[in-house]
Amino acid sequence: MKLTWLGTAVFVLESGKEKILFDPFMELQGGHVALTDDELLQYDTVFITHCHFDHFAFTADKIDDSDFTVFCTRQCVKTLERFEADQDRVVEIQPDRTYPIGDIRITPLRARHIAFRWRYILDTLSPWRMIRYAGNLPFLFWANRTFKEAGEIVAYDIKAEGREILLLGSLALDPAETYPKHADVLILPYQGNNDLPARAREVLSVLQPKSVVLSHFDNAFPPMSRDVDLRPLKKLMQEEFPDIKVVKPEAFRTMTI
Repeated sequence: MKLTWLGTAVFVLESGKEKILFDPFMELQGGHVALTDDELLQYDTVFITHCHFDHFAFTADKIDDSDFTVFCTRQCVKTLERFEADQDRVVEIQPDRTYPIGDIRITPLRARHIAFRWRYILDTLSPWRMIRYAGNLPFLFWANRTFKEAGEIVAYDIKAEGREILLLGSLALDPAETYPKHADVLILPYQGNNDLPARAREVLSVLQPKSVVLSHFDNAFPPMSRDVDLRPLKKLMQEEFPDIKVVKPEAFRTMTI
């Protein structure tokens, strides 16, 4: 099984003949990693964790130009209806139901979004960054009004080739959900709060994965995103979770799981 990070929360999972794209996003001006139209349109299967623009906007925009099937929550389906997208290629997912894609088994689990804090928002949207990336603001204003997750967020429990990957769409868990422990890989989004190590501690204490692959730590849609300082996370892992391997992936470089 192979895993490739394409920036932000975008991952490609490969097993056998199957290639599955998760949470595609093509960055804005000034971002660091670019998923192109051609790369997005080459996939047959797309899974979405939630309907915020940085996980879903370009899927909604490109679905009618593509051949892919989109697996997503009811809120995403409603958004696609507003875009008048071809509903024959949209699958509304149900938590705890397993979806087989070739020999891959994908089970959506209920999850939560990390809580934004005013300090984080103000620090990120500083005046100089607003000026520097002013060209992105019209899109971001429109996208934030258009793409709402409405509390519908899932994680994906992925099994293939005797391995298990747990992919989170945001750095929070639903206390009412039962998650698999000791997954071979936990894909951990690391952005959205001023106290990220504490949020990571909460998640890792529950899930206890064998290894972690980071996502969403990059600056893909400035001025609303920023590069995250990973040194506090490194210290946390060394002091409290020394047996868990943490990988900061390189964009477009494939990892074997």
